[in-house]
Amino acid sequence: MEKQLLIYGDVKPVTLSEHGEFSLKGTGSLDFAAKVNSVPLTLPEIPMIAHELPVVFTGGDAMVPAVIMGMRDGENLVINAEGKWQGRYVPAFLRRYPFVFSKAPESDRFTLCVDEGYAGWNKDNKGERLFDGEGEQTQYLQGVLNFLQEYQAHFAQTQTFCDRLKELDLLEPVTANFQFKGGERQTLSGFFAVNRAKLKALPQEQLMAMMSRDELELIYMHLFSMNRFNHLIELMGAESSEEDKPKEEVH
Repeated sequence: MEKQLLIYGDVKPVTLSEHGEFSLKGTGSLDFAAKVNSVPLTLPEIPMIAHELPVVFTGGDAMVPAVIMGMRDGENLVINAEGKWQGRYVPAFLRRYPFVFSKAPESDRFTLCVDEGYAGWNKDNKGERLFDGEGEQTQYLQGVLNFLQEYQAHFAQTQTFCDRLKELDLLEPVTANFQFKGGERQTLSGFFAVNRAKLKALPQEQLMAMMSRDELELIYMHLFSMNRFNHLIELMGAESSEEDKPKEEVH
């Protein structure tokens, strides 16, 4: 199976017949995401990470919030050389690895899958078993399923929120410009942010409806987080000037 979902490689459905003897031992490392510069977020995660890192919107028809972790392709400034997260909150997208739900286009059912390329995946009885000696799901596996079910529910809510932002035409393309100490300039683009002017221009009834759903709070947290591009610039050792601060440019 080709590399998919940014961090997954050899993904297989979890079954008793195939994985009855397998265990999973956590490595304590996020090195599998060391070359990923952004990952999706769900709505409950925005308040958890917006004070640390930039939260933007990415995608085309299926727009989703995403946290920016690096200013260049293949760069992650938040995961260090030992695979440790340099911050307070680790996104659920990473915490669920090596497990993931998959769904066929014509089906509404989700199938639990695992990336068999994960370093802690083994048949040596190291770590947590997925099935017990009687072929029943272990408490560990049930916990994995509960976590992914909760994640999927939050993701559905997130899609509804993003669809509403698109319907209200609140999102616009954004470009972040930055400069290295040697004078080299680079640009990070391909993502979207809420347009403040369009947000303020919404009819009062729409703003009140969004406030009642806590959507305004999430939007303000997203807008606040855009200042955290400067934190990434500091991490990469780049110079930041007024001209080089992240700024919005409509394409």
